[in-house]
Amino acid sequence: MTFLTIGHRGVMGVEPENTLRSFVRAEHEGMDVIELDLHLSKDGALVVMHDTDVDRTTDGKGPISDFTLAELRELDAGEGERIPVFEEVVDAVRTPLQAEIKDTAAARALAEVLAGRDLLDRVDVLSFHDEALAEIRSLLPTARTALVASRFSLDVIDRAHAVDAGMLVLNLRRVTLELVERAHAADLRVIGWTVNTPDHLKLVRGLRLDGATTDFPEIRRAARFTA
Repeated sequence: MTFLTIGHRGVMGVEPENTLRSFVRAEHEGMDVIELDLHLSKDGALVVMHDTDVDRTTDGKGPISDFTLAELRELDAGEGERIPVFEEVVDAVRTPLQAEIKDTAAARALAEVLAGRDLLDRVDVLSFHDEALAEIRSLLPTARTALVASRFSLDVIDRAHAVDAGMLVLNLRRVTLELVERAHAADLRVIGWTVNTPDHLKLVRGLRLDGATTDFPEIRRAARFTA
């Protein structure tokens, strides 16, 4: 399988994260896949943001779930960008997507969009939440899913199998060669995050990972020369 370079929230190292500007830049830079994060607004829109509140990435304050989509649209998400909804990202770029469910309540809404717009071949569904992946699997049996983990042991492989995920997306600082070898033997691909330096990329290659999630477009270029 081809080694994948995945743009983290677009290319958040050089553009405002999780904005259309960041996603379009990621596509322009040739990222193989673009990763984004999903929450539900107060009125049920699939909004693209990482945190549970708007404080860090906008000029507003408070939980996303307290805002309607119209209210969220009034906020500045960086350099004049507005908070997008998932459907807008799908329309703005053609690159394959990784949609990470941050709020488990977003699973059903995402499943409806994926099915309604025939996106199952283009979008992988990611989550830290096992229950969100299980719900996606029950609603969309053919969806491609991945379990995300920051603190984990070898049992993360069993967790992935329990929810029928085909991939692990793991904190690079905790990945071991033993885990990667066992995951591969169990037919799981393994992606490492966050890969932002040449040394990180060398580690990824040494661990024989299947891909790297990065904030910076230059990692995409460097990856071509470290096969």
